[in-house]
Amino acid sequence: MTEAWIKCEKSMTKPPRVLVVEDEGNIRDLVCLHLGHEGYQCDGVADGTVALARSEAERYDLLVLDVMLPGLDGVSLCRAVRNGRLNRDVPILMLTARREETDKVIGLESGADDYLTKPFGVRELVARARALLRRSRAAAETAAPAGSGDGETVRVHDIEIDVPRRRVRVRGLDVELTDQEFRLLHLLATHVGIVFSREALLSRIWRGDTFVTVRSVDTLVKRLRRRIEADAAEPRYLLTVWGVGYKLADLAS
Repeated sequence: MTEAWIKCEKSMTKPPRVLVVEDEGNIRDLVCLHLGHEGYQCDGVADGTVALARSEAERYDLLVLDVMLPGLDGVSLCRAVRNGRLNRDVPILMLTARREETDKVIGLESGADDYLTKPFGVRELVARARALLRRSRAAAETAAPAGSGDGETVRVHDIEIDVPRRRVRVRGLDVELTDQEFRLLHLLATHVGIVFSREALLSRIWRGDTFVTVRSVDTLVKRLRRRIEADAAEPRYLLTVWGVGYKLADLAS
């Protein structure tokens, strides 16, 4: 079985595990209380450094991170988790007291899947957590078990995508991608030269999630470029078609 399929099977028998990293005790307890009512198993941590150690030692299904944390701030923690191995593909919900758009973009570009601005309503937080877990579960369920007959390997330019193993190599080197980054790359690589609008990518990658916007597409593209391009500022593979959307460069180009 593939790793994703094994995770999916385990999720059917075990409650989702959530790591809530928030230094304000009343907020941390409130979040854990309401996620617990949803049937989630929550671990609450107040320090970013402690949270990083926990994320490197235990597997979680969702991370909820505050931006302002002692020890290690939430943005740095998010980047560290994405560069790790055990929870690098786990959905991350960022909590921030800042309302400026630049702060939200920094959070998304660091690897967060969604953000919520304080003060927030508990029902909205639970809904967003549920949506992130549902999206992650759907991705695991669509990963075919090894030996199922799906031996698809996609090769385009200097990129090789081993679909059943969810493994990517660029210029002969292994590249670690999050689930969203992998699905975006696979979609574009199987439709070389086809331009996808931001709206189309939003519906294909986020699968109708109502809590994301077209700006999320732009930040995901930036993250993927940093993974696969030799120079993300001068991309050769993942191209912008101004006023339209994005595409993977034509093979003849």
